[in-house]
Amino acid sequence: MTVEQWGVRVPVRQGEETRQALIGEGALDCTLKVLRDGTALVFPVLEERGGAGRFVFEEQPGRADLPRHELVGGIAILQENDPEGATRILASRPSLHTVLFPTSEVAGKYRTRTYAVLAGTDTTRTEVLEHGHRFAVDLAGAYFSARLSTERQRITAKIKKDELVLDMFAGVGPFAITLAPKSALVVAADLNPRAVILLIENMKKNRVVNVLPLLADARRLNAILPWTFDRIIMNLPLAGTEFLPAAFRLIRPGGTIHFYALVSKEGEHLGRISELGGIEVTERVVRSYSAGQWHAVYDIVAGRT
Repeated sequence: MTVEQWGVRVPVRQGEETRQALIGEGALDCTLKVLRDGTALVFPVLEERGGAGRFVFEEQPGRADLPRHELVGGIAILQENDPEGATRILASRPSLHTVLFPTSEVAGKYRTRTYAVLAGTDTTRTEVLEHGHRFAVDLAGAYFSARLSTERQRITAKIKKDELVLDMFAGVGPFAITLAPKSALVVAADLNPRAVILLIENMKKNRVVNVLPLLADARRLNAILPWTFDRIIMNLPLAGTEFLPAAFRLIRPGGTIHFYALVSKEGEHLGRISELGGIEVTERVVRSYSAGQWHAVYDIVAGRT
C-alpha cells in the first residue's frame, strides 16, 4: 500500500546522518519505507518542515498499526495512554528501553513535565545522539527538545569564528555544546539545578572546554556577566517574550538574537522587537505545535539601545 506524505530529500552519502538526526528529533515517520530517488534518498517525516516536499511512500510491513509516538534517544513518548500499544512499540524497536506517556503539560519555572511508564525500564533518563554529539537527558528533570536539531545546525552554520555566545535557557546543553566548536566562549545559563548538572555531564561527555555553565535567573544575567555577546539563543517558547529586554541589554550592537516563541499569527512579536531595538528581523516557522499555533524563530539583528 502507498501513502502520500511529507519527505526530506538528501544525497545518498548523507543518508545515515540524516536518518539519525530525524530519529533524534522524533520527526521520522517509521511507518513508511525510505524512498530511493536516483542518487538521493527521501525520508518520510511526520509534518511539514523547511525543504520538505510531498512524495509517495510504501508502508512498512507491520509498522502501520503502531500508535503515534515521538522518539527521544531510547525512549518513546506516546500521545495516548495506551499500554498495549506501548508494548508493541517496545517490541518493534530493539533500540528502545522505555515507553512513556506524559501526565502533565510542560509547566513550572523549570519547564518540566511528569510521565507514566507504560512499558520497559522504569526511567525517564536516556542518551540522545545528535550530529556526532551525545546528550544525557532526563525528561522529567530538565527540558529537552530533539525537534530543534535542525535549528542547532542552522545556527552553527551562521556563526563566525570566535564569537561570544550566550544561551539564556541552556537546559542540558544541546545548543551550547553544538555551537561551542565555532565559538570563543559559550555562556550556558539555566535556572534549573538538575539541568545544569546534566549540562556539566554533557560537557564532559563531549569533551567541551569552552562552555561556561551558570545556574542563574536569565533576568539577572546582565548584573552577573561582564560581557555583551555576538549571539544570544533564547529557547523558551512558552514565556520567552518577558525576557527579551534582558537579551537586548546583553547583545552588542549588530549582534544577533535567535528568539523562539509559540505564535498564533505571523509577525506576532515584531512590534515588541522593534520597540526594544531590533533593526532587522527574519521570522521562520520551525514546526507546527497545535491547531492554530506554531513554533517560530525570530532572527533579530540588534541596533544601538
